[in-house]
Amino acid sequence: MADRRRTRCRRWLVAVAVALGLGVLVVAAWTDIDARTRSRNEQASLAAADTHLAGLRHGVAVTRFANAVTTAKRNSLQTSIASTMTQLAATNASLANANVHAYVQGVGIDTLQTCLGGVKSAFGQITAKNNTQAANDISAVSGACTQLAGGTSTGLVYPFDFPDPSVMLVGQTYYAYATNSVAGNIQIIVSPDLSHWTAVGNALPSLPGWASANDTWAPSVAMIGRKFVLYYAVEVAGTGNECISVATASQPQGPFLDTSTAPLECQESLGGSIDPSSFIDTNGTLYLVWKSGGPGSSKIWSQQLAPSGMSFTPGTNPTQLLVPDQPWESGTVEAPDMLSTGGRYYLFFSGNDWNSSSYAVGVATCIGPLGPCSDATPTPILSTAAGVAGPGGESVFADTSGSFWIAFHAWVPGAVGFPNDRDLYLRRLTFSGAVPTVATSG
Repeated sequence: MADRRRTRCRRWLVAVAVALGLGVLVVAAWTDIDARTRSRNEQASLAAADTHLAGLRHGVAVTRFANAVTTAKRNSLQTSIASTMTQLAATNASLANANVHAYVQGVGIDTLQTCLGGVKSAFGQITAKNNTQAANDISAVSGACTQLAGGTSTGLVYPFDFPDPSVMLVGQTYYAYATNSVAGNIQIIVSPDLSHWTAVGNALPSLPGWASANDTWAPSVAMIGRKFVLYYAVEVAGTGNECISVATASQPQGPFLDTSTAPLECQESLGGSIDPSSFIDTNGTLYLVWKSGGPGSSKIWSQQLAPSGMSFTPGTNPTQLLVPDQPWESGTVEAPDMLSTGGRYYLFFSGNDWNSSSYAVGVATCIGPLGPCSDATPTPILSTAAGVAGPGGESVFADTSGSFWIAFHAWVPGAVGFPNDRDLYLRRLTFSGAVPTVATSG
């Protein structure tokens, strides 16, 4: 009996030992698997970090290149302007001495000297980092430079860099906002008559802490109650993500203040969110329309805003309005601007490559602010023509009489593509059917 008990005891001890051994092996195996998994995850994270770092380095390189190109172009222009002004002074003197300073010649030379002198002075102020004075210098010669650029026959009203314009009427004064340039994060100019524009300066002097400096564009301003709300596109610092933010001011000229701690909309999985434009429906409901993605994947969206305009209405989601489905769009639809008139909803947009003369403006008709929408015509309503190349970044507004206008930027033919200027144009817009008509001149 004792031997049996000893035998059972030995068997029990062996079983326990085997169980313990297996437990140790299992733990060891799981520890090894976990270590390998962590290692793979760490390697994946490292690879992702390397990729992100490479992207950041590329972004820095592109920015440096762009700055170098812009600086080089500015320096070249300054040299050319100085040389041209010297030649003009000599020509003027020669004509005066010979008493053949003909009226046409005199007006042409004097106008050219005025324009070039103002631009030269503005360049000097930019170099001195005095953007406010540069804006003043530009405003002072706007008329002369417009005359030299062909006057207003093409609709040109502001012959300086003013991309992605957005125009609104407040009282009897027109305010136009544009992508960052000489005048700062958001440019602003004002006019009493749509013909004479004066630079005010920077409508958005500072950015929230999460935003990258010098990467703001495509503004849109709405008057909500007694405040003015600015929607704009901006890059998130350190990520390269393109997002939409919002700022407010007590007056249309600003200064606008953005107190946000994060963007209003990003859609990172879709390639970012840009080109915001506010829309107030006939019943007073607020909406925001914008673009996501890049060439080949771009879409236009709409979503209802809260009454304050500072956030989206709880429980709502973005609704897709439009995708590029026409040959002329070449895979890109962007810069949306919605308008309701005559019982119809129109969605104006730009298509094709913004950095080329193929850029153009199209229009879609919608059932309502949340769509659905469809192209009103298979061709653009505004495209490259005499005196205008690559028009886009449009904004539709009504003047003091209730007549509609379309504001847009365009290149000067022969000077298409970055870092050339995209000037501000205005043309009348008429609605006599399903497809609005843009006037061929200002």
